[in-house]
Amino acid sequence: MTEEQNGQPKRILGVFAHPDDPEFFAGATFAKWAADGAEITFVVATSGDKGSSDPEMTSERLAEIREEEERKAADVLGVKEVIFLRYKDGELFPTLDLRRDITRAIRMTKPDIVVTLDPTRFWYGTGGINHPDHRAIGAATLEAVFPTARDRLNFIEMERDEGLEVHKALTVYIAGAEEPTVTIDVTDSIETQIKSLYEHKSQISDMEGMANRLRERSIDPNSPPEYPRHIERFRVINLR
Repeated sequence: MTEEQNGQPKRILGVFAHPDDPEFFAGATFAKWAADGAEITFVVATSGDKGSSDPEMTSERLAEIREEEERKAADVLGVKEVIFLRYKDGELFPTLDLRRDITRAIRMTKPDIVVTLDPTRFWYGTGGINHPDHRAIGAATLEAVFPTARDRLNFIEMERDEGLEVHKALTVYIAGAEEPTVTIDVTDSIETQIKSLYEHKSQISDMEGMANRLRERSIDPNSPPEYPRHIERFRVINLR
């Protein structure tokens, strides 16, 4: 089932581990949804404060750089707001504190769709190992979606002290899933995704190479070579 079958989503919450994760994993889909009028918020658990080989770089300075890069990238996609939780990069675990923070974001934004990463994926074939922060944010987000954000006696202080009512997100899109179930045509938005990734200057040394690889990897194998279509894939969970 796709978002077209359900009608266009109105509110979307993307929950990721690092600045640049939303753009790399689902940027073209976010751009497509934004162009269709959806209100999108990103929650980024860390500020990417470990992602540099520069011997002169500090974690504090890098966090500032990467937060600014993410704000600019999200703006390119049409995202309304980016919330940084500022957990330590490389040290993320699906703790109760992290689940609480994600639950708060869900109750604040009341999304129709929550997008996050696959908590079960440890590797990519024989060519790569998944970042542990990616698994951690996926696990914490799924736990926040169900049952925590839905049931009022979970973190009752949010209702009592912050006025945040419970919320049941109807659909979860898992990006980077080993077994995707939904394909989204992003032919019209992939260049917006690439433009957003150009904002992550601290992380991408070869911008043109990145762009070419992204275009190649996203080609729909079922589209004719003379008219290639681009796609992003997700595992979708419907909670109705």
